[in-house]
Amino acid sequence: MFEIEKINTAVLNRVECPGTEKHYKITLPDGLLPDCLKDGKARYSVMIETFLPIAERIKKFQVYEDDVWVITFPKCGTTWTQEMVWLLNNGLNFERAKKHSLEERFPFLELTGALNLIGGDSVSDVENLSRPRHIKSHLPPMLLPDQVWTVKPNIIYVSRNPKDAATSFYHHYRNIVGYDGPKEHFFDAFLSDNLIYAPFGNHVLDYWKLRDELNVLFLTYERMKRNLRAVIDEVSLFLGKSYSKQDVDALEEHLSVESMRANKSCNMDALVEWARKTNYSEDRKRNDAKEFRFIRNGNVGSYREDMNEKYVEQFNDYEKKITADNDFSFNM
Repeated sequence: MFEIEKINTAVLNRVECPGTEKHYKITLPDGLLPDCLKDGKARYSVMIETFLPIAERIKKFQVYEDDVWVITFPKCGTTWTQEMVWLLNNGLNFERAKKHSLEERFPFLELTGALNLIGGDSVSDVENLSRPRHIKSHLPPMLLPDQVWTVKPNIIYVSRNPKDAATSFYHHYRNIVGYDGPKEHFFDAFLSDNLIYAPFGNHVLDYWKLRDELNVLFLTYERMKRNLRAVIDEVSLFLGKSYSKQDVDALEEHLSVESMRANKSCNMDALVEWARKTNYSEDRKRNDAKEFRFIRNGNVGSYREDMNEKYVEQFNDYEKKITADNDFSFNM
């Protein structure tokens, strides 16, 4: 089904690290794409070697109508959206949410194929969930289970502007994946689509093409920051739920950056500690200040702290190429 090719580029080789190494280009011919995406062009995605054994398992994965999927390109508001969706779909049961980590309530389908050394079998973990299942993924449409297109579970996709997405992904690579190189090398890899889950533009635009499907809700990180309350209302309606003003007030407060960072069921402290022990170089282990938090500042425009003017211009050009000849905008 898939065409698989090992990638060996200088740009990519500079960002390979303990958590992501041995990258492959996985291509799906246009004829095998779902009808809603066919446009005469094949699709490809960059993944790492540990994904290859689970690629076909995921394509054949059993999907149920009551599944709820939250899908993003990495570092585009995934954790934030997962917590909102799970609570809306579970009667705003804050106490239950506190007792069970987000990883348990809303597991990451392809985790063992997206992060080296993590161990386990994330596909089986999701298969064994009690229904209704809540499933996190960063996969582009071409790598999703075939049954997604026939069973049509609810899918919520969140996009984010590439400058902030790349900056947040850089900090994730540095503190979770074990990357010790300069941020400029990472930005070069992002801009040239030489990273896991790339190409970024195709990832976003293929989900944008699905926005009119009744089972798909397309959100933007920027809109969530501008008017979270309106997004909560929209997601509630999409999920067939209804809550009082007081309930929404409580959820909006719960989803604030400050609250999420202090929320032990969401802030991924265990993953951060695992990374320090597993993916850090000896120098990082000796000198790391342990200040990284999985949920960082969450601001729109935070790229300005890490990106010089040269890269801002390059990312602006990159964004223009993505949004050219279509009606999509990252700032909707």
